[in-house]
Amino acid sequence: MSDVLFGCDGGSARITINRPEVHNAFRNQTLDELTEAFEAANRDDGVGVIVLGAAGGRAFCSGGDVNEEDAFDPVRGRQHHRRLIRLSEAIRNGGKPVVCAVDGYCLGGGNSLMLLCDLTIATEGSVFGQVGPKMGSAPLWWSTQLLPRLVGEKRAREIVFLCRRYSAPEALQMGWINRVVPAAALEAAVQEWCETLLSMSPQALRIAKMSLNYESDQLWASVVHGLGLLAYAHGTEEFHEGTRAFLEKRRPDWGQFRGR
Repeated sequence: MSDVLFGCDGGSARITINRPEVHNAFRNQTLDELTEAFEAANRDDGVGVIVLGAAGGRAFCSGGDVNEEDAFDPVRGRQHHRRLIRLSEAIRNGGKPVVCAVDGYCLGGGNSLMLLCDLTIATEGSVFGQVGPKMGSAPLWWSTQLLPRLVGEKRAREIVFLCRRYSAPEALQMGWINRVVPAAALEAAVQEWCETLLSMSPQALRIAKMSLNYESDQLWASVVHGLGLLAYAHGTEEFHEGTRAFLEKRRPDWGQFRGR
């Protein structure tokens, strides 16, 4: 694997997105490698907890790789979405607790990826938010489904519609994440929680995770149907206005599409 680092040590599996040069944005290859790593960790009876992090110290994940997404049409969009669904199944249905270590930007699809994890520890300087409508898209891969359950309906609409950015302490106060620590203390905090989880009954944790997922598992239809609808936006002029504006470092001209 080139986009993801993977290793196991002392009962913990460490999965690290390794694309710091693009703020750890994920492309299709990244999604495939993340899925491969999670499925390998799920199969390994010696692994009791999985840690998802990212390299570089500037970003956990800034979402999808816009250079790749700009070429999407409905067919490529559906192929991409099938990868997203497979990855979310590996994270949610593996039966092992997943701790997300966030250091830096956690935006767009990166926030969706973080939401799929069971627990989140973030550094004080980390930043959270959604970017879908700014880019001509919508965060239908678990963000519109899980955010209202964590932060409340009105606040979730604010996050999704306004695309503001929120500090780690703000995210903690909203119930978006679990814990905030200084950057230098992130690894120690993650290790502390790993050791605690490894001291628990793996059978009991698996059962608890399954039960905790029960209500939100009923939102799978929203994810599958939502991504199916979103695929039709790929390839449209309005969608490409968002991706091209980002790549050209200019403000998108959404006004041209109103009233059509």
